[in-house]
Amino acid sequence: MPSVKIPPVLRPHTGGEAVVSADGETVGEVLDALIAAHPGTGSQLLDDAGALNRYVNVYLNDEDVRVLAGLETAAKADDTVVILPAMAGGA
Repeated sequence: MPSVKIPPVLRPHTGGEAVVSADGETVGEVLDALIAAHPGTGSQLLDDAGALNRYVNVYLNDEDVRVLAGLETAAKADDTVVILPAMAGGA
C-alpha cells in the first residue's frame, strides 16, 4: 500500500500523523483513499471538479505528477506520494 507524506498544514486532519498509508492503483485513487479516511483533507487537496487544487503539488517518488499522467499516474505498493502545498510570498 503506498505511503502518503502529509505536510504540517494537513496533519490536524490526520490525527497528527506525518505519514499515512492509502490504498490505490493510481495517485488519484490513493488521494481518494486518503480523503475517505481523513475527510478534512479533501477540500484542501481537490477542487469541486475533483482536480488537484492549483496550489497543491503532488509528487510520486520525487516526480511531479503533473508532468507524468496527473492523478491517473500508476502507484505501486512501495511508492511514496508526497503532498506539498505551494508557497508564495517574499519581498
